[in-house]
Order: sequence, then structure tokens, then C-alpha cells
Amino acid sequence: MSPKDTRYDTMKYNRCGLSGLKLPAISMGLWHNWGDVDLFENCRAMILYSFDNGITHFDLANNYGPPYGSAEENFGRILRKDLAHYRDELVISTKAGWDMWPGPYGDWGSRKYLIASLDQSLQRLGIEYVDIFYHHRFDPETPLEETMGALDHIVRSGRALYIGISSYNHEQTKQAAKILRKLGTPCLIHQPVYNMFNRWIENKLLAVLEEEKMGCIVFSPLAQGLLTNRYLNGIPNGSRASKPGTYLSREDVTQKQIVKVVELNKIATQRGQSMAQMAIAWVLRHKVVTAALIGASKVSQIEDILGCLSNTEFDDKELTRIDQILTQ
Repeated sequence: MSPKDTRYDTMKYNRCGLSGLKLPAISMGLWHNWGDVDLFENCRAMILYSFDNGITHFDLANNYGPPYGSAEENFGRILRKDLAHYRDELVISTKAGWDMWPGPYGDWGSRKYLIASLDQSLQRLGIEYVDIFYHHRFDPETPLEETMGALDHIVRSGRALYIGISSYNHEQTKQAAKILRKLGTPCLIHQPVYNMFNRWIENKLLAVLEEEKMGCIVFSPLAQGLLTNRYLNGIPNGSRASKPGTYLSREDVTQKQIVKVVELNKIATQRGQSMAQMAIAWVLRHKVVTAALIGASKVSQIEDILGCLSNTEFDDKELTRIDQILTQ
């Protein structure tokens, strides 16, 4: 199956900080729905549809699945089967920092863990290098110089082209950037959670990223699916919140939040957008935000979200009304 010749016609690509790398404004995260418990052909269909529509960046982590590692293995299968010829048109990222294997060397931010984890990830993916490798979370016990030194080594050894950090606060980000700058391997990008219900990066982190000339790709821009049309009438059967063992529980979906989504959806309708489209456009309104990292369980969800690219601008009245709804 050959990708469409028109795949680059409608996607917007944004420069990542001061680097030469551009990322698609909509990028694909493989956190949920890509493990061995999921239907492989559905995973394959979503990847191929994404690439056909200009999504060139695919984001993984060592422990995405379930089971751990299976998302990387499944993406590697799709890469070999369908996209091996197009490897140089892809930006593939992975991460380490959360628990991956038993014992003291399979978690956090030691040099031993990060390098060993990436070597394992490369084997599962079946590639020689990743384009971006992230430290997945700040480690309060390992010296930051050791963690950043490991990232620097990973680039210099050819295992990754760029490095990034995820979920670091503003002070940790400044310290990490300073160490990496001194080492000669600048920090390309930060990956924080950001959406209408979780706006923590607006308080200092965005300013630090702008000051450090660092890219920003936000995850969970739809708040695990809550900022979609799916929850307008409560929790439907088959939704993420209806299933046990997910990151969005029934308790997370409060009546107060549903009321807010209903009101936000009215603005989306006036804009000619779905709730999901407006939520993605809203996170992309910041000039510092390079891309929104989406998740999906079926092709139609990706198709809907891509529709946001036709209207990513907000007027002051819309932004004021959104803030009023979110703070009430």
C-alpha cells in the first residue's frame, strides 16, 4: 500500500524551538489502544491514515501497551510492513522514566536505566535510532547532571537525533536546559500535559520554554477524551471512563465538568467545529506550542481532529467566554 501523493497538502508543520526540525501540528501518540490487547489491524489502519494525511510524528514510550513494550513492537511491525521505505519522512520518538522492569535499574532517571531502556526500545522498534528520546519524568533522587549527561551521550552515540524532557516543572526545565546547553546538546522539546481542564503550563512553564527557545508538544489535549462530544450526555458504554483500568475513571467525569463541556460545545458549534476540534485548536493557540499529541481508538476520530486545522484562530470574545466557562 503506497501513501497518498497529497499527504503534505493540508497539514501545518511548525518549527520546534530554534532547531531545524518541524513537527506536524497534529501528532500521533501511542499511549493507549496500541498494545497486544488491541486489534492490530485497527492500529495499522490508524497509522496509515495518519501518514496519508500528513501526520509524520509518532510518539511512544518504553512502557506503552499493555503489556509494556507492546506498543513499540506493534509500531515496529507496521513500520517494517508498510512504511520502511518512508523512514526518512517520519519523526519517531520514545521515552524512559517510568517503571519498565523489576528491580532498581528499571525506573526513574539513572544513566544505566535510560541507555539500557533505549537499547531495548530500538530492538522492539526494529530501527537504528529514534528521532527524539525523552526523559519521561523528573527524578528527585538522581543528580540532574547524570540524567542530562545520559541524554547527551545518547545523541552523541547515534541512538537519537534529538532529546527532550517530559513533565518537568519550570525550575527543573531551566536547570535541565542549562546543563544540556553546557554539554553542547540543546534540549529540543518539552512534553507536558495541557488541556482546557489542566492549564498548569500557563503558570511559568510556557514563559520558560519561550525564553529557552524550546519546542513544546502537549499530551492529553482532549483530557483523555472528556473534551469531546462523547460525554455530553454523561458516560456512554464503551467510553474510556466506562472501562476499568484506564487513566480516566467514572469518578474523574464529574457533573460539573460535563456541564462545562456542554457550554464549551456551544462555542464549538458556533465556530463550525466539533468539541474535539475546538479543544485541539485551543491548545495550539499559543505560539510556543509546536504540536498537539492526540490519541485515538479509530480512524474516524483522527479524521475529525484533523478538521481543526481549517480554523485554529480565536477572537478575544471567544477566549473570554471559554475562560468564563472553565473558571465557573
